[in-house]
Amino acid sequence: MDSSFFRMNTSAKLPVFKNGSHIIFDTIETILYIERIAVVSVGNDSFSNQEVIEWMQKIQQWNPKYFTLLHIPDKHRLYVSKFIRKVVIARMAESPDLASAYHSKLREAYETEEKLKNADLVKRSTESLVQLLDEVETKLNDTTYIVGDEFTMADATFVPVLARLVLLGLEDEYISCRPNIADYWGLVQQRPTYKKVIGKYFNGWRKEKTLIKTWCSLHIRNLLKRY
Repeated sequence: MDSSFFRMNTSAKLPVFKNGSHIIFDTIETILYIERIAVVSVGNDSFSNQEVIEWMQKIQQWNPKYFTLLHIPDKHRLYVSKFIRKVVIARMAESPDLASAYHSKLREAYETEEKLKNADLVKRSTESLVQLLDEVETKLNDTTYIVGDEFTMADATFVPVLARLVLLGLEDEYISCRPNIADYWGLVQQRPTYKKVIGKYFNGWRKEKTLIKTWCSLHIRNLLKRY
């Protein structure tokens, strides 16, 4: 929500990839852009093929926002939602020229709470997730990874979906009951990149450390009114 970032991307969302004057907001476009850079800088000619890109697009079509919020205890979700609204109001006062854009974010925060009351919306999000997991489960009948026997960007896009489910305490309901995905999940967790990017913050006791650190930060800032 800081004005320096907000001027660049008024959605106030990650990811944002900035290389000089070139700014990309879309995950898949960012990945493909980095692949092109790799070809020039290190001579790597391993581009994602069409099947990989199609799987990346299919995975990204599932919006985890409402599914995630639904599975967070109300008291925590509402506390953070209220804190975010205070942050938006504070940033609006600091940067009057961005007031209109910040006001849109404020309205979005209130609309999100209303949408969570829409049972059909939440149901559709869950159904989309189940459909995606079932398709991956079927695909893994014949391959080690989503597209063949080598890890691709399709897997890099899918692994965070599984990590999110585990973080929400839904591993048994969505992962363990699908044997191929369960084996796949165990395999990808052994990768050095997983350990560095996700495991470092959310595996075992590290998850509690990350959540406690975040909880303390929010409460201290709220107490001191440092939004």
